[in-house]
Amino acid sequence: MNGATSPEASGLAGLHPAYFSMAMATGIVSIASQLLGYRSIAVVLFALNVGVYVVLWALTIARLTRYRERFLADLCHHGRSVGFFTTVAATCVLGTQFLIVGGMWGAAAALWFLGIALWALFTYTIFTVLTVKEVKPSLADGMNGGWLVSVVASQSVAVLGAQLAAGFGEYEPQVLFFCLAMWLGGGMLYIWIISLIFYRYTFFTLSPADLAPPYWVNMGAVAISALAGSLLIADAPRSVLLQSLAPFLRGLTLLFWATATWWIPMLVILGIWRHVYRRFPLRYDPLYWGAVFPLGMYTASSFRLAQAIDAPYLFVIPKLFIVIAWAAWLLTAAGFVATRGFFARR
Repeated sequence: MNGATSPEASGLAGLHPAYFSMAMATGIVSIASQLLGYRSIAVVLFALNVGVYVVLWALTIARLTRYRERFLADLCHHGRSVGFFTTVAATCVLGTQFLIVGGMWGAAAALWFLGIALWALFTYTIFTVLTVKEVKPSLADGMNGGWLVSVVASQSVAVLGAQLAAGFGEYEPQVLFFCLAMWLGGGMLYIWIISLIFYRYTFFTLSPADLAPPYWVNMGAVAISALAGSLLIADAPRSVLLQSLAPFLRGLTLLFWATATWWIPMLVILGIWRHVYRRFPLRYDPLYWGAVFPLGMYTASSFRLAQAIDAPYLFVIPKLFIVIAWAAWLLTAAGFVATRGFFARR
């Protein structure tokens, strides 16, 4: 190409694989709004998210076509490769919107099957590549909170499947078993990855730049695990297997929710240290959508948990956090618009 590279071309080449977190964040805030009775907000965000999802896929396909080497390099990169898991979560979150907000079971089921295919593709491609590659970064350089999006991807499949299960008729037991397996596998993956992240927190020196927005997924990944568990508890009356596991489901779901709750003050404190004490600039980054998503997810998971364990006193939490999630979404969206959207120079 002759002449200077256009901002659009430059932005497309460097488009972060985790940009689907924008669809994740928009979708879960819409779902949480619907659960809490804010139907108008839910519908507007649903319509917006359909457009966001389509545009993101169009940009991803264009990037794969025009900048194949950059795309494939991201798949082999310890820091950026895990961003591809946002495609799985965004697909399943949008599917949940179609089901909960739009009342369209068929569209939701189609997105669930697509989400399963994407989960299998990226899980076994990315983890295989990162395992066998010869040159690897240190733990301090290669590990970040974005790795937990792999957990979110697994749990998003369980969440959507648990809500669709009744519509599969005679195949409902098989669907629920599959969702249970995805939930348990995702929970185990969280334990593996969060152990490495916590080790990095406490035994390696952290600079303000190291505490990037994906660290909020520390909370979001376990919050969606609590949501999936709550939905399985709700499905238990229709499954002999889930009924037999009911005490285990309740205990593990409460463990996940309590862990998500524990992370919130810690992440706020670290954010204050980063931006106030160390004066790290607060400017738009597409990865901030990965910080909005956990706030919306904690809202939705707290609401579903209160229903699942018959704890009405917990409803005060989602009523508060929905406001925080709206504010976070609006601030991030304003930053997105102000910096020329998907093609912002970073």
